[in-house]
Amino acid sequence: MRILLVEDDKLIGDGLKTGLHKMGFSLDWFTRGDEGRTALYAAPYDAVILDLSLPGIDGLDILREWRDKGHSEPVLILTARDALSQRVEGLRLGADDYLCKPFALIEVAARLEALIRRSHGQSSNELRHGAVTLDPGKLTVTLSDEPLALKPKEFALLELLLRNAGRVLPRKLIEEKLYNWDDDVSSNAVEVHVHHLRRKLGTDFIRTVHGIGYTLGDV
Repeated sequence: MRILLVEDDKLIGDGLKTGLHKMGFSLDWFTRGDEGRTALYAAPYDAVILDLSLPGIDGLDILREWRDKGHSEPVLILTARDALSQRVEGLRLGADDYLCKPFALIEVAARLEALIRRSHGQSSNELRHGAVTLDPGKLTVTLSDEPLALKPKEFALLELLLRNAGRVLPRKLIEEKLYNWDDDVSSNAVEVHVHHLRRKLGTDFIRTVHGIGYTLGDV
């Protein structure tokens, strides 16, 4: 899942980017509020981590603009402002969750997973299709109740398809979800990951919709 992080503290930002990457997230990090604000318009993010005390622009003003423009991506506010009135204001402006600094990385990840799960209308953290079960929090996949080893991008692609069951995902969208702006992406990267997943899950598990993209096959 692709996350937008807007945080000017370089120590915190580096820790979040490194730690969340190890937990399976793809993350774009901006230290300037104006750059983070416009980034949401340029890529299909699954969730946002937003600091409030940013140089040049307040995080609440960014949040207000996003909601006014109709962007509904889940937003987790991460800030040192712990006054009740400020938390209430952030939630009323459209934030989905609020976490005060200092924080534990595992809690940030768990809150992101919950926000993304709710945004897809899913009640359980486990994702299932046929004999395949994926747990995003534990980074595990089983096939017919047996553990299945997947590479990070294979896992991310499978999670993306499972979260969007019934939808045909365009190849370009898949690429944008799997990779951030720092990644060097080959022209056939998505096709390669699809091929590898089919070898491990069965050729019919992922269906190609020619000229459009990919979706889960019938089980």
